[in-house]
Amino acid sequence: MLKQFKFILVPLLSGLGLAFVIMLAIPSLRESLLPLLAGDAFNGSHMSYAKAVKRAAPAVVTVYSERISTQPRYLQQQNTVSEIGSGVLMSSDGYILTNYHVINSADVIMVMLSDGRHYSDARLVGFDPVTDLALLKIEAQDLPKIPINPSFSPQVGDVVLAIGNPLNLGQTITQGIVSATGKQRLTDSSHSSLLQMDAAINVGNSGGALVNSHGDLVGITSAQFKTRRNLDIQGIFFAVPYSLAKDVMDKLIKYGRVVRGYMGMDVTAVDKEGRDVTNNQMAIAGMRIDNLDPLGPAWQAGIQEGDIVVSMDGYSVSDIQQSLERIANTLPGTKLEVQLQRGGKLMSLVVTVAELETQM
Repeated sequence: MLKQFKFILVPLLSGLGLAFVIMLAIPSLRESLLPLLAGDAFNGSHMSYAKAVKRAAPAVVTVYSERISTQPRYLQQQNTVSEIGSGVLMSSDGYILTNYHVINSADVIMVMLSDGRHYSDARLVGFDPVTDLALLKIEAQDLPKIPINPSFSPQVGDVVLAIGNPLNLGQTITQGIVSATGKQRLTDSSHSSLLQMDAAINVGNSGGALVNSHGDLVGITSAQFKTRRNLDIQGIFFAVPYSLAKDVMDKLIKYGRVVRGYMGMDVTAVDKEGRDVTNNQMAIAGMRIDNLDPLGPAWQAGIQEGDIVVSMDGYSVSDIQQSLERIANTLPGTKLEVQLQRGGKLMSLVVTVAELETQM
């Protein structure tokens, strides 16, 4: 037994001695290894998101809305129907993004900041049912606004934090990851592209902030897309990405409503062979027209079902969402040159863009 112990101990001590000599001989190696041996490197605080929360949480507010109901309840002639949600301070002078369903049909909208300040006269600037967003304004200055990094682009796997006031329990943080990007089918609209994540969103969270691990705004959370089909869903929640929310907000400030261009066609991404694009590895070469609005702008211009649009206004169709956003951001009345393939032949048509009618 002693011989076996010596057999193991000798090479072990030799290896440790050699490592010690190498660290003495190479200072740079010693400097890089010593911090890893320190106990602080394994301290749990290194996984804390407290700094991100401190940056973002002051800009997340609670939104209370009340609607006067004229239907009698017991002996009363009127009673109030209350809703609760969250909102995000987008500017220091009081612009707040929240969800449309939180303030829909409200007669009174109240806002409470995380520090307890209360504003009972929030004004509705405008709303957009397509993205379930609404913009409020309170009359105040030097308010805490949400940190924004315009160059940040969310990716699948990013850690995200949802900040809101679920069930009126007070400001609460839930944590998850981005599960998917570019989700459209839940909104029944090609003009809304959602982030999917697994940070829990409950009643009261709607309209709150989804931030990254630095506290920068990633999106506006919404429970609406979870509950609209009355499904018992676990771990699947959605948010409107910041880039889309910012575009909606800018239009609401400028026009009081969201003006979107409309061509009247449903499309599917295809590759250069005309096959449906089914994964991220397949390159998009165009979009196939699957359905046309009768008498819509595309139909009036001569576009037919089965045509493959390869470029619009000189921009190649290599990203479907980007192409649809280009249509949406085109002012109604603008003439748009469309290049398409039909029966193997390339041809050009001019479409006069109309305005998308928003369904309430």
